[in-house]
Amino acid sequence: MTDSVTPKVLHHSRFLDLVETEGWVFVRRPNAHAVVCILAVTPQEKIILVEQFRKPIGKRLLELPAGLVGDGDDANEALELAANRELEEESGWSAKQLKKLWEGPSSAGLTDEIITCYHALELEKLGSGGGVEGEDITVHEVPLSDLRSWLETRRNEGVGADPKIFSALWSAGIAA
Repeated sequence: MTDSVTPKVLHHSRFLDLVETEGWVFVRRPNAHAVVCILAVTPQEKIILVEQFRKPIGKRLLELPAGLVGDGDDANEALELAANRELEEESGWSAKQLKKLWEGPSSAGLTDEIITCYHALELEKLGSGGGVEGEDITVHEVPLSDLRSWLETRRNEGVGADPKIFSALWSAGIAA
């Protein structure tokens, strides 16, 4: 998108805007300025995954802890702060250090949203997780050595797996 073209809002809703620029129609979040996802592996070599029902795909999905940046009280929230906040809210774990793995579009033809993925280091368990009010998140701590077979079992049960899991593991140099 060129800087000289102002997108036209075709439809505004609470969580998404439908916008058009130079003939291309896409969605934009009016209530957040970015998205983060977090690869977290416990000191016991277990990857932390969250599971929740995702209405657009009509089934439960296994994902890395993730969330919107700037959707709360702090519209200018820093990416790293949002990543640690989301990690704690969703999984109950907190990181003393975050290492940026990559950033890129979630779906370049559908949205202007950019995801930044972090590797959470020096983890500490602070709570049970499960998300904030209205979220129905199940936390899984899966041994890295069992991840492939565990995911295959879950897939056979009809549960999906977000590909960002594999991208983050590969980017961090973690074999699973």
